[in-house]
Amino acid sequence: MSMKLASWRDRLTQQEQLNFLLTNRVPRLALTRFMGWYSRIESPGLTRLSVAVWRLFTDLDLSEAEPRAYRSLREVFTRRLRPGVRPVDADPGVLVSPCDAIVGAFGRVERGMALQAKGMAYGIQELFGDAQRAAPYLNGSYLTLRLTSSMYHRFHAPADLTIERVTHLAGDTWNVNPIALKRVERLFCRNVRAAIETRLPDGTPIALVPVAAILVASLRLHALDLTLRPDHPGPHRFDCRHSHTRGEEMGWFEQGSTIIVFLPPGVALLDGVSTGQRLRMGQAIARLPGTSADG
Repeated sequence: MSMKLASWRDRLTQQEQLNFLLTNRVPRLALTRFMGWYSRIESPGLTRLSVAVWRLFTDLDLSEAEPRAYRSLREVFTRRLRPGVRPVDADPGVLVSPCDAIVGAFGRVERGMALQAKGMAYGIQELFGDAQRAAPYLNGSYLTLRLTSSMYHRFHAPADLTIERVTHLAGDTWNVNPIALKRVERLFCRNVRAAIETRLPDGTPIALVPVAAILVASLRLHALDLTLRPDHPGPHRFDCRHSHTRGEEMGWFEQGSTIIVFLPPGVALLDGVSTGQRLRMGQAIARLPGTSADG
């Protein structure tokens, strides 16, 4: 039995190594730029063919999307959903997931560090690009939400909030799948990302940090009326006061990637949150201080 287990582990390790090599030991930024160009080609026939190939490797499901004839892959990536298919939790005391996602690492920020995978930590000061911007979340909580390529790629406000600042940080485009997260130290801090600092009506700070990945490095934010790309020439810091209501669309990724949610001390992640859990936009993830499940 032990020999069979060892053999299974060896095969798994070999498969992970191949996956890592194919998705990381390649010209990542060049492939990402190519994908950005390719996804914008307007050709219904090419789009149908590309979607058919895409479905060979993923569980892409367009049944919840607004009915339409897609002219490009970008339109598929950034598709809207039919009204009502993502109901937002009605409890005003909870924060909701900003996106469809698979839960990765989560927990408390301890000594300024958060986990990207078991045994692999990163400093949130480096992630935010500034100690002052990271300060509200020291001793708070974090939740890593991974969007796969086939998922709905738009993200929404987890509560009524106002965006106060967006900081765009240049970087690489490592794959953000679990295999890479176990192998590349401080991966989230290496990749292109945007720190979105927001505040709730009572003054509570909440941050969302969308992180780019290979083949996807563009982020559209309605608050800026701008698409942030890896080669964005600047400015890279935007001070603004743009309000969103709970569940309102904030923007989208050009393809799947990751959003890390940061919560200050006193805002608690729900007990039911678990690694590998699949969340839908609008599903409760945390509870605000001074509220309870029964109101």
